[in-house]
Amino acid sequence: MRRTARLLTGPALAVVVACLTAVPAYGDDTRSLRVLPSAVVPGTEVTVGTAVCGANGSAVGDASAVGAGTFLLAPGTQEQNATGRFRVPSGAQPGTYEIVAKCSAGRHTAVTGDLTVSLTPIKDPALPRGSMKTGVGGVLGPDPVKTAAGVTALAVAAAGGTWLLHRRARGDRI
Repeated sequence: MRRTARLLTGPALAVVVACLTAVPAYGDDTRSLRVLPSAVVPGTEVTVGTAVCGANGSAVGDASAVGAGTFLLAPGTQEQNATGRFRVPSGAQPGTYEIVAKCSAGRHTAVTGDLTVSLTPIKDPALPRGSMKTGVGGVLGPDPVKTAAGVTALAVAAAGGTWLLHRRARGDRI
């Protein structure tokens, strides 16, 4: 029993340490500048927001790195959030740019966020396209011939199984 406890103590401690070190990376979103969408093409309007400036806080944003200049962040619809918008210039070059916002009322805190500019539209990974290759198939799958062959195979198997069960119930030998 003690040997098992000793063997499990090391991995258990490693898991606990890994969990405790990962929490700060995800837990404190209030100290950053949210940039939505974070990946754009030139000419796109971008919304930024932060909760650092407090309730009814405002800020001045700086998107001059991408060529958009300064913009204002005003108290938003969400509690304790300052939000603002700017448009990425049509001549912006591809790359990752740092967007900065500085609180203006009492708190002179600066927060940053990243904006990625690309010449081709970036597909949203949250919206999958096409059919899933799970092996199950489907009525509206990518290949109707394979779907018809699968349905036919299932129908033949069902008919053969029914015939065998019927013969067995009658007492015929197989």
